[in-house]
Amino acid sequence: MLQKSQRLKRIQVVAVVFLTVAGIVNYLDRSTLSIANHLVSEELHLSASQMGLLLSAFSLSYAFAQLPVGALLDRFGSRVMLGFGMLVWSIAQVAGGFIQTLNQFLSARVVLGIAEAPLFPAGAKVVSEWFAVRERGTPIGTFISSSTIAPMIAPPLLTVLMLSFGWRTMFVIMGVIGIAVALAWYVVYRNRSEIALSAEETAHLNEGATTQENPPGLSLSEWGALFKLRNTWGMIFGFMGVIYMVWLYLTWLPGYLERERHLSIAHTGWVVAIPYVFGTIGMASSGLIADYLFKRGMAPIRSRKWPLCVGLVGAAAFTVPAAYTPSTTLAIVYVSLAMLFVNLSSGSAWALVSVAAPRHLVASLGSMQNFGGYLGGSFAPVITGIVVDQTHSFVDALLISAAVAFAAALVYLFVVKEVAPAPLASSVEPQPT
Repeated sequence: MLQKSQRLKRIQVVAVVFLTVAGIVNYLDRSTLSIANHLVSEELHLSASQMGLLLSAFSLSYAFAQLPVGALLDRFGSRVMLGFGMLVWSIAQVAGGFIQTLNQFLSARVVLGIAEAPLFPAGAKVVSEWFAVRERGTPIGTFISSSTIAPMIAPPLLTVLMLSFGWRTMFVIMGVIGIAVALAWYVVYRNRSEIALSAEETAHLNEGATTQENPPGLSLSEWGALFKLRNTWGMIFGFMGVIYMVWLYLTWLPGYLERERHLSIAHTGWVVAIPYVFGTIGMASSGLIADYLFKRGMAPIRSRKWPLCVGLVGAAAFTVPAAYTPSTTLAIVYVSLAMLFVNLSSGSAWALVSVAAPRHLVASLGSMQNFGGYLGGSFAPVITGIVVDQTHSFVDALLISAAVAFAAALVYLFVVKEVAPAPLASSVEPQPT
């Protein structure tokens, strides 16, 4: 095992810390509308179906922005693309505090979704550039855990801001914080191509890799070739099940607790944090589990795929009793366990991206996976809103989510297998699954 230089360690720490902070800001911004769900719907006189549409405006624009943004990341690098994306999404977040109509709010959420698109593909690309194959699971699990840390702290933090200053000021404060992080990222972070590495540092980063050290720039034919792979489609459709459940809980959990379980806004702000504590455990452990299985001799794809499938089945299994139990306490317990397992799957899915494609195609593959996830996930708020309007209950909405998660586990199990991508034969060597 090659030694890692102190400079390389510093670069890795800076990269992961910045990605984690950016991810926390990202998810805090996404959470503002779900936290203000009740107040926004009252002020703008919106039904549950209209709120579902508003909540989905973000995820739909986010999904469709994934395809071009992945190619742009592989072309121009994470420093520029992520920095610019953070700046624009933060401005859109500030604008959300000044809206007066549903259409204005829809426009702000669409821009927010488009601008937030680079974050997670950029994170996968950063990790593939600055970490050896054998150690990629842990940093990915760390920065992806921002997607549960933020929703964990969002309810108490954003509820305090909202009750103290109003929901509009809450939007503005979060946007200003994002602008500061965007500027700091651009000033501090450097792409791997922008730093002259020593021979020892290069050898360490390339240890266990099957790609060339200086891969060519992304070509349109290589990008298109990813769509010819069975694995790509398995990851696209499988991730739909992951994000459907993640997005249902992110957008509707506060509303569920207030409408179905009759908690006050203040109490909801604290109770919602509990499931996300478990979600953070699941997310953070995904990388550790992947690296452990890989070091024990399991092939890279398999070490990511099995935790993914187990997580989806577990999430479905605990969502079903959460739907039926009359006890609010037990409902929180079941939802917390479902969150642990679905976030184990989410982290494993991003760890899968880091080993399923050559380094110069990681962001493209990650964006394709995220496109599928959020295309499917965007239906969760809408379907949930319609179900609640029609049945005046969240039971059927939760059961639909469980069924989608279980179907996704089957997709990963039976579709994601081949690792010797013929269209990319010049870029990556086959590995057993």
